[in-house]
Amino acid sequence: MVPPSSTPPPNPQQTQQFLSSVLSQRGPSPLPYTEDTKWLIRQHLLSLVSNYPSLEPKTATFTHNDGRSVNLLQADGTIPMPFQGVTYNIPIIIWLMESYPRYAPAVYVNPTRDMIIKRPHPHVSPSGLVSIPYLHNWIYPSSNLVDLVVNLSSAFSRDPPLYSQRRPHPSPSPSPSPSINSSMSSSYGHHTQPPGPRVAHSAAGVYPPSPYGRVQPPQHSQPRPTSTDAAAEVYKRNATNKLVEFVHSDLIRMRKAREVEMEGLFSAQAVLRRREEEINKGLREMQDEKEALERQLQVVLMNTDVLDSWIRDNEGKTKDLEKNNVNVDEAIHCVDVLSKQMLDCTATDLAIEDVVYSLDKAVQDGAVSFDQYLRNVRLLSREQFFHRATAAKIKEAQMQAQVANVATRLSHFVS
Repeated sequence: MVPPSSTPPPNPQQTQQFLSSVLSQRGPSPLPYTEDTKWLIRQHLLSLVSNYPSLEPKTATFTHNDGRSVNLLQADGTIPMPFQGVTYNIPIIIWLMESYPRYAPAVYVNPTRDMIIKRPHPHVSPSGLVSIPYLHNWIYPSSNLVDLVVNLSSAFSRDPPLYSQRRPHPSPSPSPSPSINSSMSSSYGHHTQPPGPRVAHSAAGVYPPSPYGRVQPPQHSQPRPTSTDAAAEVYKRNATNKLVEFVHSDLIRMRKAREVEMEGLFSAQAVLRRREEEINKGLREMQDEKEALERQLQVVLMNTDVLDSWIRDNEGKTKDLEKNNVNVDEAIHCVDVLSKQMLDCTATDLAIEDVVYSLDKAVQDGAVSFDQYLRNVRLLSREQFFHRATAAKIKEAQMQAQVANVATRLSHFVS
């Protein structure tokens, strides 16, 4: 027997504070519900208490069949059951399992010492576990606790799950209190019934009073239903059960079809999202390429302006070259010292290439001995190496100067 933990007073504000407190609790034994569903759980319980004040939210320890114990929320109390013109109270416990509200809660009939469970019952097992079509067809997030209680009342009114039993010496002030036992024998857990004699009376026996309105119980002087009325009632009940089964099977078939359709839509959504990412990636790459081309275009335009200016400045010099005998070596002047050094190094490098080529031809023709060829090639190669190294350093310096010049021109062009 595991008693429930501290419960809130029936005041709605204090109930809200209680639910907010336990759902936001952290520590060694917090409630096992996911963070994205705690708000919906709170709303379901508040709506349930608002419509059915006899149900009280609590926390209690629930023990699974595998021995695991977990602290869960429950709604403990009674629900109204209209039967033959009289409203009775059926004591139940609604356990909000770890997977709630994505999956249905576990509902147990919780008879007092003066009650026993009807056997057999189409919706209640001997352990008290309730099974109705609404629980089997639980759909997240539209299903809720208020509609569950409505369906429970409707199912119980057609076939009451409890019988009252009379005691030989009734106490003048009995105060049975539903106890919570975490040992439950069902798909969820165990709910052990209190011991007591199994003397069953009619389904319209004595139930706890109803808080939903005082209804006078049926008088003993009322005539009993005849066999014809009983047969009609049985026929009506069988027809209703058959209709419920048909609707249940249709709902299951429609639910499976919708699930297949939803799976297809989810697959299509995943493909569309993947394509969206690819399109966005390609768009970003094209945008980067466009920006790079625009930068290159600016450089080309600046170089074009420089070349046009150089052509205009040197256009008249070609005419002077045609009229006068101008020394070719003096026709071109370097603009700075680095350019002059680069010209000298390049000319010397190419000249050494020509000399080495001539030495190769001379060795092949026998005009130069092989030892003399090797000695000259070694000297020329060393000198060529120094000139090429110097040219590489000069080129690096020119590149730095050119970058600085382009940056200056670009800032001037943009402004």
